[in-house]
Amino acid sequence: MHPYQSPLRPVFKFGGASVKDAAGVRNLIDIVRTRSQNAVVVVSAMGKTTDALETIVRTYVNRQTTDLQANLTTLRTYHEAIIADLGGNTGGINPFFDQLDALLAQPPTAPYDEIYDQVVSIGELLSTRIVADYGVQMGLNARWIDARRLIRTDDTFREGRIDWDVTTKRVTDAITGGEIVVTQGFLGQTLSGKTTTLGRDGSDFTAAILAHCLDSDSVTIWKDVPGVLNADPKYFDETVLLATLTYQDAIELAYYGATVIHPKTIKPLQNKGISLHVRSFVHPNAPGTVIGNSEQRLTVPSFIFKVDQVLLSLHPNDFSFIAEANLSLIFSQFARAGVKINLMQNTAISFSVVVDNNPDRLPALIDALRLDFRVSYNEGLELITIRHHDEATINRVLVKKTLLLEQKSRYTAQLVVKP
Repeated sequence: MHPYQSPLRPVFKFGGASVKDAAGVRNLIDIVRTRSQNAVVVVSAMGKTTDALETIVRTYVNRQTTDLQANLTTLRTYHEAIIADLGGNTGGINPFFDQLDALLAQPPTAPYDEIYDQVVSIGELLSTRIVADYGVQMGLNARWIDARRLIRTDDTFREGRIDWDVTTKRVTDAITGGEIVVTQGFLGQTLSGKTTTLGRDGSDFTAAILAHCLDSDSVTIWKDVPGVLNADPKYFDETVLLATLTYQDAIELAYYGATVIHPKTIKPLQNKGISLHVRSFVHPNAPGTVIGNSEQRLTVPSFIFKVDQVLLSLHPNDFSFIAEANLSLIFSQFARAGVKINLMQNTAISFSVVVDNNPDRLPALIDALRLDFRVSYNEGLELITIRHHDEATINRVLVKKTLLLEQKSRYTAQLVVKP
């Protein structure tokens, strides 16, 4: 048995960067072939396909017909070129493009988020069909499964909530044999059969759901980085690989915005003691990071940067205190708009929050809040989170930046800055 193989069924997750071209697909198949004959392989949309499909949603809803057709042609050409490079044929992906064409030929009448899920989900269906077909072409005993038949959610589009009982039964009924299973990340389905998604970058969560349902011993997320680093290499020249992480540290880093792990990934794994490995698809034999029941807490400061942030400050129109009634109203407005709060702070007569700059949702939220509050905001900000901070690390990230808001706890410092 290969040293990475397991008698249990492991789950491998590959993101869009790992399958952005034909070379990436070949590499994925090589990694799977040498490590497991019964892995569940979860694959994201190829390259920047999700971004492209989000653009298609906007052009469709805004009735920009010329741009819509041009974007569809570019998307099809991109996937067909990868198939041609792999020596395959387009028969496997044509039904998905036919489905997309039929959907976009109708006038947009459904709510935006519902349309989004029906369109953007096509990316994972395309990528997994290509990966599965190439695996079979290369002699693997691989089977393609539609994740929408496995993962049941409610009808919260773009943030589907899992029905664990139905999902567990479907997964255990469908995934029983000794073959390699290729399926989609990010996707689910409602009771009525409509496609949902689990939140942007939710493929990690899909891998965790499947591992939880199958009682797998491990999940491996294959990334273009050596593992979990203490900072994003885009912002720091010198980074440190974190060889091991506790579940608690991992979920804290994910919650504060570390992009290497989706925030919802850890809980289903921790509940069953399933280890999470983060490894490099560029150097697949390197050890990477292991997340599990380790006793060792973080020993080096870890930095998380979230850019394009907006600082909203709310003041009651009647100059009343920020009390429970105000907070209830504020939180209900954020929940209704589907806007997540990255940081919050209040004084006697003001409440400030930091959120992602989401042009699809933020303007409507601000309009709703202005019915009861005076709203001011700053755009183009950064939210810097430091786990296991000290003054030296804080001073390091504040060089040439203006500090607008600061919060500190025993282990975590959060800084809102203007670059």
